[in-house]
Amino acid sequence: MTVLVTGSSGHLGEALVRTLQAQRREAIGIDILPGAFTHLVGSITDRDFVRRCMTGVGAVLHAATLHKPHVATHNRQDFVDVNITGTLNLLEEAVAAGVTAFVYTSTTSVFGDALVPPSGEPAAWVTEDVTPVPKNIYGVTKAAAEDLCQLFARNHSLRTIVLRTSRFFPEVDDDRAVRETYADANAKANEFLYRRVDIEDVVSAHLLATHRAPSAAFAKYIISATTPFSRDDVADLRGGAPEVVRRYVPEYPAEYARRGWTMIPGIDRVYVNDKARAELGWQARHDFRALMARLKADDDILSPLAREIGSKGYHDRAFGDGPYPVA
Repeated sequence: MTVLVTGSSGHLGEALVRTLQAQRREAIGIDILPGAFTHLVGSITDRDFVRRCMTGVGAVLHAATLHKPHVATHNRQDFVDVNITGTLNLLEEAVAAGVTAFVYTSTTSVFGDALVPPSGEPAAWVTEDVTPVPKNIYGVTKAAAEDLCQLFARNHSLRTIVLRTSRFFPEVDDDRAVRETYADANAKANEFLYRRVDIEDVVSAHLLATHRAPSAAFAKYIISATTPFSRDDVADLRGGAPEVVRRYVPEYPAEYARRGWTMIPGIDRVYVNDKARAELGWQARHDFRALMARLKADDDILSPLAREIGSKGYHDRAFGDGPYPVA
């Protein structure tokens, strides 16, 4: 079965094509930019291009998107064109071509303002049942594209799965306070407790979803590293994260001390991947406990695949305040 991967010159798209090719599976990568893993150059906003690319395709992994950092450089119409119209083009041409599985890469950013409880309240325990409250054009267009996927699953019997991925970008944090407080690896290690996932685990979720989609109903899944916490911890996490982490991972303080790292004092949300593990059979290999084991061995916190792809950046320009000045 030939798999069409959109956004193949991007971080996730490249990871998907790399992995499919390593497994000796037929993959076609498309992107607006040429790249080592892009076979056809063009835009998903171009219906004719999408139609040509869909010939002989059995599954679509739709990773192409304008991301949150592009809010600094693109207007709202650009986001509508790429994230909504581009997804519509792919869905309609997938139906016409008889595609049997369509996997859409969404984001936990669709939850938006639902992720941050008022001051003094417990941390948010974020499952697929939480109602999204997008807070910018990125979140709005990703949520709308999810709805398009559900529409085509219901009305056209296109077997579709949505994966809401948490952070996996290798770039430095967009929050100045985080950059000034923590070393980059320290900040990312902290996030594996509640809001980050390794690219290798994102890829495995996509490939499992491709296999499951033809025999499953439409579904949305949170794809994030497995948290060590339980729902009973949400009150303590908000203001006392170090002690809660110590209860579950008692070896972390010594390792952090050895590196001069600091644990985040409070956690305001926890992404929960229980549904993906139960229904997709997916397991995140890279979680906070696994990271501690690697750090003890003086290994990198990133997977080999993440290191191989490296950082691509989002812009062809530099900004005065961080990698992408987006609130």
